[in-house]
Amino acid sequence: MRINHGRTTIRADTVADRLPATAWQRHSAGNGAKGPRHYDWAWIHLGTDSHHHLLIRRNHITGELAFYLCWSPTEVPLAELVRVAGVRWSVEECFQAAKGQVGLDHYQVRHWTSWHRHITLAMLALAFLTALAADAAPDRTASTHHLAHSRDPITLTVPEIRHLLAAVFTPPAVTAARLLHWSIWRRRHQATARRSHYRRRTTSEPTG
Repeated sequence: MRINHGRTTIRADTVADRLPATAWQRHSAGNGAKGPRHYDWAWIHLGTDSHHHLLIRRNHITGELAFYLCWSPTEVPLAELVRVAGVRWSVEECFQAAKGQVGLDHYQVRHWTSWHRHITLAMLALAFLTALAADAAPDRTASTHHLAHSRDPITLTVPEIRHLLAAVFTPPAVTAARLLHWSIWRRRHQATARRSHYRRRTTSEPTG
């Protein structure tokens, strides 16, 4: 990267190593599957204006670094850049769900038309499952405190809905009541695991 109005070339990790302790701030990049994703963040302005930034993320346990080149049309606080950077996790989760649940990458075709048909159907299937999961979700987002202490089963997820739909269209070896019982059992155990992760992370992180 270049600093000093483009006159100096320097490695981004070298910049991170030279930052004082006061340059780092603890922020959450949003909730993940295992609770709040707290990291140490720092930023420096690039160029002569206040629109270009280098955003640096540091894992406060392992020290692993990640870097983001940022541009904003107006001046924004560090917390806003962190929020936008945290959205990347949701995008990656979406692609992972598309590949794992509806076979987005499960194709062996060579022509554009065939590829386009497969991708379109896979995305349509994921949109359908996502809409069903959204309908089954609570009206408002649960707080971190609620997720850390609630004993309710997790809401229906895309994988769970796909599992239940597959059982509906395929003659099951068990009754519908049995399928629903197993669904609730799985989601209760998933809620227990989530509760444990959220408790661990919320008790070890600052509340501010």
